[in-house]
Amino acid sequence: MDDEGSVSEECGRRRKVHGMLKLFYGLNEEGKAPEQPQSLDPCDINGPHFDPELYLNKLRRECSLAELMDHETCMVKQIRSLDSDMQTLVYENYNKFISATDTIRKMKNDFKKMEDEMDCLSANMAAITDFSASISGTLQDQHAQITKLSGVHTLLRKLQFLFELPARLNKCLELQAYAQAVSSHRRARCVLQQYSHLPSFKGIQDDCNSIIEKLAQELRQKFRDGGTSAKDLSECVELLLQLDEPAEELCDKFLSHARSRLELDLQGLEAEIKPYPKTSVVKEAATRRTLSTAVAGSPSDNSPKMLSLPSPTPNTDILEFIDRGCNEFVSSLCLVITSYQELFINHAQTGELASKNIPQMANGKLQAFVDDLATCYFLLVERRIQEEKGVGDNSLLVRALDRFHRRLQAVAKLLPGSNVPNQGTEIVIRAATERVKQYLTALQSFYMDSLTDVRQALATPRISVAGASVAGGGAHLGGPASGRDAPNSLPELLSSLSASILNQIKSVLASVHLFTAKDITFSNKPYFKGEFCSQGVRENLVVNFIRFVCQSSRQFCESAGDKGGSSPPALLLLLSRLCLDFETSTISYILTLTDEQFLVQHQNPITPVTTLCGEAREAAQKLLNHYVKVQGLIISQMLRKSVETRDWVNTIEPRNVRAVMKRVVEDTTSIDVQVGLLYEEGVRKAHSSDSSKRTFSVYSSSRQQPRYAASYTP
Repeated sequence: MDDEGSVSEECGRRRKVHGMLKLFYGLNEEGKAPEQPQSLDPCDINGPHFDPELYLNKLRRECSLAELMDHETCMVKQIRSLDSDMQTLVYENYNKFISATDTIRKMKNDFKKMEDEMDCLSANMAAITDFSASISGTLQDQHAQITKLSGVHTLLRKLQFLFELPARLNKCLELQAYAQAVSSHRRARCVLQQYSHLPSFKGIQDDCNSIIEKLAQELRQKFRDGGTSAKDLSECVELLLQLDEPAEELCDKFLSHARSRLELDLQGLEAEIKPYPKTSVVKEAATRRTLSTAVAGSPSDNSPKMLSLPSPTPNTDILEFIDRGCNEFVSSLCLVITSYQELFINHAQTGELASKNIPQMANGKLQAFVDDLATCYFLLVERRIQEEKGVGDNSLLVRALDRFHRRLQAVAKLLPGSNVPNQGTEIVIRAATERVKQYLTALQSFYMDSLTDVRQALATPRISVAGASVAGGGAHLGGPASGRDAPNSLPELLSSLSASILNQIKSVLASVHLFTAKDITFSNKPYFKGEFCSQGVRENLVVNFIRFVCQSSRQFCESAGDKGGSSPPALLLLLSRLCLDFETSTISYILTLTDEQFLVQHQNPITPVTTLCGEAREAAQKLLNHYVKVQGLIISQMLRKSVETRDWVNTIEPRNVRAVMKRVVEDTTSIDVQVGLLYEEGVRKAHSSDSSKRTFSVYSSSRQQPRYAASYTP
């Protein structure tokens, strides 16, 4: 603490000393003299006009002896303090003073040396100026003659180049230095054209034209063969354009050669599609194109040659087919587009070719070329997708469509104005929609098969039904469940049927969900995700299947005959309870599951849950009413026949209950038991006639099947 106190006191003392020095020298806080008028008072001890004699005389006149002694003491203290501070400052900055002194001494030596060098440079510049003036004076008379001779020399060199041009072109033609030959001819072409009226220049021009014509023929043949590398082909096209070859004809030849190779890839793809068609899609397109060019009057040698169709190969899966199409056809098409744009569009926008309006013409031909071949390719892809009829493993189709969509984006980047990516996207959407329709058909078929199994179980409840789908509870679409005993009671049949339907819907949603996986490129696109999830999956698959269940159930009520129809009454009661369960819980659960899995956006018009629940409840009520009608018709016909067939006039007095009445009571009790198993809640006892004295117990459905709690008044 003492050390900190001493340090702070030392710092305060230094600040005070610096303040006194600044005050003595008249400096402000920034170390500069304040901009204020100087004092003219000779008695101001800090002013520039201070006069000691006047100051002393003033003090002697105005101050007493004691004040003079005090003033002297104070002044002596200030003088001593300033001297001490000056010594302290000099001591603290001693090294700086020494360094400054050395620097000043060194600067003096350097400046002296620099002055000597500047004097020498000045003398040399003066000598150079005198020498230059002497040379200019000596050559002034010959300057015009030298300029004239230089011009003549340049002209002679040009003439020598012109006279040697035919030999130079022949030499380049022999060495296949086509670029150098074309460059030399272009340099001399304007001069030869300008002086073609002179016989000597006319002869040189004719010789050069004949040589250049031979060169152009070789370039055309080289371009027509197409067996060279891309760099050589690019150079060939560039030289032909520089030789004023028609750009449109070059574009047609280039695209014709590329078409023949791409059509070979398409025919290879078509060979993998079964059944093998009698008429080839590629051949049909080529025939239509040949006819159109013949009508337009185009030369016959520009039409592509027909390639022999390869023999069909064993059918491959959809992913291998798309891979081959992308790796062969789409990759080759991208290379053709890149080469074509480099030759006729990008390169033609620079240099002398920019004024010939080649890019617009070339781009139009490229667009038509790509659209034509892409249409053939898309037809093959759609035909191959249509062969995917199975609803088992969906991953191969999704991966194939993803790869197909991903590779077409390269075409979109190379050719922004092309309609190819949009057509490919439409194929993906149609394929996904068609797969949803296939799943809907499979669900409907599964439901009808399940109803058939239920009817068989109701007809033979005691016999083992092997392979019943309704007993499986989780069998996949299109395949039966493992053999097991069919359920005997209505609650078991209802539980098994409901569980199997729900499991199949979950399985189908899981398969369709592959279309919206995060690693699938087209799944995140707005043109696919929103429409596919809301309309494709929710409406066309889930909602349509729920409505199919309700409609098919209502159809059992419309097929009634005179004897109550061919449908078992127990089936009507079971379907009624199934539709009621759909209304209470199943529909909302399925739609909620669909919305959560597919992130369905409710911006598009969708069917509300209440509408579907209303349809299910209506179907349940209609089935229950029809069940009552059928059972009542059966009992009433039994009573009517018993009355009509008996001779009531000659009959004896009845002593006990007739058998038909016992049968009526038993049937009524059986109906009560059936309804109670599915609808009633609680336990009650129903008795038969007094004469039989038998009790029929009605078991509570809430004890055997808690899931089917009564929410419906029987």
